[in-house]
Amino acid sequence: MIQRAVDNLLAVTKESVKTITYESLNNILRLINGLSAMLLAILPGKTNMLEGIHGWELRPTFRGPRLPRWMENGVSSFNQFVHELSMESDSGSSVDYSSGEEMDGGDDDDDEDDYISPASPSSQSSRFSRASSYTIRQKNWAHWIISIFVWLLLPARLMLTIPLYLYSFILNRDSKSGANRFSGRFSVPPAGRKALDHVVERATDRRRGVIEDLHLGMEICIESVFDGIHKVAACVISPMESLKGLLRWSSPDDSSAYVPTAALGNDDPTPTERRTRLNNSLNTDGRTCQDVITELGFPYEAINVVTADGYVLLLERIPRRDSRKVLYLQHGVFDSSMGWVSNGIVGSPAFAAYDQGYDVYLGNFRGLVSREHVNNNISSREYWRYSINENGIEDIPAMIDKIHQVKTSELEEETTTNNEQPYKLCAICHSLGGAAILMYLITRRIQEKPHHLSRLILLSPAGFHHDSPSPFTILEYLLLWFSPILQPLVPAFYIPTRFFRMLLNKLARDFHNYPAVGGVVQTLFGYLLGGDSSNWVGVIGLPHYNMNDMPGVSFGIALHLAQMKHARRFRMFDYGSAAANMAVYGSPEPLDLGEYYGLIDIPVDVVAGRKDKVIRPSMVRKHYRLMRDAGVDEVSYNEFEYAHLDFTFSHREELLGYVMSRLRLVAPTNTKHHKSLRLKKKDQEVVAKDV
Repeated sequence: MIQRAVDNLLAVTKESVKTITYESLNNILRLINGLSAMLLAILPGKTNMLEGIHGWELRPTFRGPRLPRWMENGVSSFNQFVHELSMESDSGSSVDYSSGEEMDGGDDDDDEDDYISPASPSSQSSRFSRASSYTIRQKNWAHWIISIFVWLLLPARLMLTIPLYLYSFILNRDSKSGANRFSGRFSVPPAGRKALDHVVERATDRRRGVIEDLHLGMEICIESVFDGIHKVAACVISPMESLKGLLRWSSPDDSSAYVPTAALGNDDPTPTERRTRLNNSLNTDGRTCQDVITELGFPYEAINVVTADGYVLLLERIPRRDSRKVLYLQHGVFDSSMGWVSNGIVGSPAFAAYDQGYDVYLGNFRGLVSREHVNNNISSREYWRYSINENGIEDIPAMIDKIHQVKTSELEEETTTNNEQPYKLCAICHSLGGAAILMYLITRRIQEKPHHLSRLILLSPAGFHHDSPSPFTILEYLLLWFSPILQPLVPAFYIPTRFFRMLLNKLARDFHNYPAVGGVVQTLFGYLLGGDSSNWVGVIGLPHYNMNDMPGVSFGIALHLAQMKHARRFRMFDYGSAAANMAVYGSPEPLDLGEYYGLIDIPVDVVAGRKDKVIRPSMVRKHYRLMRDAGVDEVSYNEFEYAHLDFTFSHREELLGYVMSRLRLVAPTNTKHHKSLRLKKKDQEVVAKDV
């Protein structure tokens, strides 16, 4: 009787404490969101600045920066559709899976059309993981600077980790006592794994933000405290029963002990567990470009490319092996191949090109936190020692040569007798990718080597930057004046620790869930980037910004951009002295690429964004004018009402239509001539046999 009364009292008290705690936290969050909304109402220039992706604006309603539609629920809509279908019916009949992007009843008009993924050849390539070598990172002597930032955020880290430690302790204790005998997930972590990683992996999933983790942590703490109080009360009220239970628990001859049994057909009676990748189990959305492509029903192939200086690059492919139309997509700064597929089936350039019959290749520059290199022991300072020069004369040549090797091998039967290329290769490049591929094309022409390209489409290409907002001018002089001091200390700009990379990825989801707070962060990003209205908060929520890996920018690339802005010319990297430049270029000054635009021998389409504040239309037009004045045969210029990231991270049908129309101007390689030659040869053999 007393035990029941105590149990009821503890249960009521526990639920009351939970309710009070939850409501207190929710009220604090409402207050923060409300204050953020008031701050947005008085911030200058927010209306024009924040008109970004998906028509997002702060008036008349507060609506936060949107994540891509396919990842708003943490899993792809296609995968969710298949899961729901399998739950509804267990029959084995064949079903046509239409991968409509808005399975949750989206609110866009263009989402009403269904799309059925076309049949494609199966991929038999090796799967190359971006996170395969994140364990090779070595600590650099300059990392003590980062530790200051770590200590400043120590209270937040403790708030997140202490409840998870308690939760892990409870689960491990219960598993030892038999409460979780069937769960192999709560075993002792393997040697070498940090305790924090073990706790986060066991206690969280990839679909929660920091606020959700705080809710979970509070519930874990409350449950653990009241569980302890309940056991203490039970010992006080019924000491003999508690003693008997303790003796029964510790007895090795207990007949009720659990014995694993084998089901019919099982060779191993021990419980098994479905293996999950580390990046999918650490409370962040760690999906790679491969996951996005395959979950949406497209074929995938990963190609491991090694540059001449030893960097390992990931060239990803949506294969059409028999196609003679090939498209190469190259991302910009702080980006990866994920940008070309981030809008799902409907709005992604990679999928649009594949649907038009192209064999699609997605390039990735060097510059990942995982530091993929043939030298597994390469230091951070050595790995990040490169500029845009290496992107243009090492990375892109390695990837395009690999594409040429793959396509010529696959189309070997259609190779012409006059050594004509059996396919047409077009390239779409954004921002830094545009500058790098122009550097590749010009240097190849100077070296009199084949570049294999048939057409270039440059989306807001880098190269000229002297007409830029004041924040970039301040950064220019900061880099130029203090580069001798900063470069040894800061080899690259990235988040160096896994915990804070996880925190960034989770905060992006919180900014999405609390629109006013996300609006403030979006506004601050816009101010720092000269008023650009791109959905910067939505971008940091993309899966390639995850715990295990993320794109970074080397100090050399930042310095190279500052040099081009200061010189008001599109030129190669200045090594700082006439002697060093002479050794590399054969002249005391770096090579001015704009002076060699006359060597461009393929059509070029240049596209600018009127709302782009990172690379303004005036700078993009300078590329166009120089090409036109240099006598490039076919060069066109067009402008859209876009900000800088809208060219990739946005659902823009007009842009996709324009890009596809320019690609269609490239006539595919004509193989009729070779077929007729083979037919004539065959006829001659038949005639000779008859004779």
